[in-house]
Amino acid sequence: MKAPAQFVDQRQVRRSFARAAATYDEAAVLQREIGSRMLERLDYVRIAPQRVLDLGCGTGASLTALNERYPEALVVGADLCESMLRVSQAKRSRLRWLMPFLRNRRTPLLVAQASTLPFKPQSVGLVWSNLMLHWLDDPLAAFREAHRVLDVGGLLMFSTFGPDTLKELRASFNDGQVHTQRFTDMHDYGDMLLECGFSDPVMDAELLTMTYASVDQLLIDLRQSGSTCAMQARNHGLTGRAAWATARAAYARLAADDGRVPATVEVVYGHAWKAPPRKTPDGLNIVRFDPQQRMR
Repeated sequence: MKAPAQFVDQRQVRRSFARAAATYDEAAVLQREIGSRMLERLDYVRIAPQRVLDLGCGTGASLTALNERYPEALVVGADLCESMLRVSQAKRSRLRWLMPFLRNRRTPLLVAQASTLPFKPQSVGLVWSNLMLHWLDDPLAAFREAHRVLDVGGLLMFSTFGPDTLKELRASFNDGQVHTQRFTDMHDYGDMLLECGFSDPVMDAELLTMTYASVDQLLIDLRQSGSTCAMQARNHGLTGRAAWATARAAYARLAADDGRVPATVEVVYGHAWKAPPRKTPDGLNIVRFDPQQRMR
């Protein structure tokens, strides 16, 4: 089952992360925590990839850990935003002096779209993606590309945000405007993986609650991490003072006894394998043909 098109403004996504590149590492506490939880899940996976792709690598928080975990592999980072990659490159130059295992490691960084990756078929052993999929208009296209570039027996591992993410912020506005991303349900991601030919997809989710001193502090955190709304249907002008005042008052009513306001985050985790092609009894490969994909 394919989720409906999300109508994400990719130029706005790129602009938001370009503006946030300098402040991203300071603000992206949640992103690092989820990346750390993904790494723990790799403890239960036996895989020795020759090439690892960090898809949507941002400023490279996961690149160092992936290099350390797979010292024999070539780890490659790819992201839509060149400014984030520049920060990653500068950071890695500093880290080489602090972490000896990085000094002789080459980590190419590429500006690339998740739907059109610059890799040959079956050239990657592990595709890793932390909190990137909800910025795409069509996650299915990214899954197809991941399946194409993965070697047989290769693994796709990802995290993204589910529908309950920022539900308090959405509910606080009553102006009819879109104020957050639209987030895809975990089960729809599982259906997409199967449609693309992945084997044994495993999906699960958890709810986390972040707290902030005020609604404004939450908005600052979202802006500094590049996580502002990039939907085509968002208000392209300024939100009026009355709408902001109403939203702040509604959100403030959710505050705990200590005055801090909650922000729910639904984290979706998924992984799936690229299985060998199915064969007919006489040994011929069974290839799935999608006329619509060919037309695109």
